[in-house]
Amino acid sequence: MIDFTNLPTRKKAYGGANGSKLSVIYNNELYMLKLPMHALKNPSLSYTNSCTSEYLGCHIFNMLGIKAQETLLGEYEYHGKVKNVVACKDFTSPNTTIVDFASVKNQIIDSASNGYGTELSDILDTIQKQNAVDPKELEEHFWNMFVIDAFIGNWDRHNGNWGFLYNQETDEMKIAPIFDCGSSLFPQIDDELIKKVISSKAEMNARVYDMPTSAILVDGKRGNYHKMITSLKYRGCTDAVKRIAPRINLEDINILIDEVEQLTQLQKDFLKAILKLRKELILDATLKEIEK
Repeated sequence: MIDFTNLPTRKKAYGGANGSKLSVIYNNELYMLKLPMHALKNPSLSYTNSCTSEYLGCHIFNMLGIKAQETLLGEYEYHGKVKNVVACKDFTSPNTTIVDFASVKNQIIDSASNGYGTELSDILDTIQKQNAVDPKELEEHFWNMFVIDAFIGNWDRHNGNWGFLYNQETDEMKIAPIFDCGSSLFPQIDDELIKKVISSKAEMNARVYDMPTSAILVDGKRGNYHKMITSLKYRGCTDAVKRIAPRINLEDINILIDEVEQLTQLQKDFLKAILKLRKELILDATLKEIEK
């Protein structure tokens, strides 16, 4: 466990809604330290498990060959209370800043909605019309991200938490590493609910077929990951499943989960079981449909 309490700090500030954030120096490098947010949707929890979700989500993206932010788990003491935190390495530089997809979407004059509109058809239209990076490369990245978000159950991948790195000197852009995975892997589920869910096939299946839903909208409604992917309706999504699903090694992911000291054994068992089920019922099921 890394103690981040007395590290040197910087004045750099970070936006976003998921908990308080501090700028610290660790091993001579800049990190964003994210503290857990209050569990508003579950009164039984004082704080969410968003920090461990952030850590695991980013590591799973990297394990599957999609570059994500480097993350470290540790502790931070504030007013006599020790909190579990996640440190996210800052991948910007003095000449390079993050430009989110929402900002690029705002450049599309005839877009059907503003930058934060997440209707799928509008997002795909923006991907084709933007000139920040190659449209084919960006669409492939979008669907890779969508498929892995489906696997880890991310309910909050909106246009403000993915995007590009902009070099102010060269005016060049490239796709940024994946970041902000704190809303994945059921961060507000507690041990009592886990006991209920993990002992019920119907409850487990509901957390594959029905929840969580995607922040991407289809005809004005939050998209259902299972239905969107298994329908084979979206060619880019289907191609992403063929790329991503064979890369998933559950044994390696289980080892990663087991190494997280902040999780109880029950939480570890649940995460391993739900990821196995989401792989089987969403991604493996889609591969079988493709073979047919």
